Amino acid sequence: MTREELKALGLSDEQIDSIMAAHGKVVNPMKEELTGAQSERNSLKTQLTERDTQLEDLRGKAQGNDDLQATIDALKEANESAKAAHQAELSKTKLNYELDRALLVNKARNPRAVRALLDSELIKLGEDGKVVGLSEQLEGLKTSDPYLFADETQQTQPAGHVPGTQQKHNDPGKPDAYQAGVKMYEQLKLNKRI
Repeated sequence: MTREELKALGLSDEQIDSIMAAHGKVVNPMKEELTGAQSERNSLKTQLTERDTQLEDLRGKAQGNDDLQATIDALKEANESAKAAHQAELSKTKLNYELDRALLVNKARNPRAVRALLDSELIKLGEDGKVVGLSEQLEGLKTSDPYLFADETQQTQPAGHVPGTQQKHNDPGKPDAYQAGVKMYEQLKLNKRI
């Protein structure tokens, strides 16, 4: 949500700042991790392209040498498998990022606990970069285990408010020593010990 959307909900500037700070604590590390993974991916793509070019140059120079051709083919296969493994790791990182973001949007109180209850075999990253198979599971969890998600209808108490403090049955706190002595005297007087 943006600051304008939060302001439209009637939140004060202090509340908006606190919400944005809490959101930033969760999202910023994920953004940094994603940026790092993207830069690493770009670097590895460049390296693989350079290696493939070098291997093709070597192949041209090694015409007629079968051992060298076999070595080049083996290196090419190793490059392809490394590229595939890196792509799989990148997809996994993106899926984890999108999954964490979706849990935050759905107001999961403890995203780690909610993730443990999800069937990861059904959750995939779609062609458009969106998580597929998550919304049905989240709706089921919201029905079966609503305590895992923040209640959107629940009103939050103002800061400093302690429910029930204006009621008569609350503990009045420590009694005054003088008043306690007076009550004790009156009790002894009633029992005619004085």
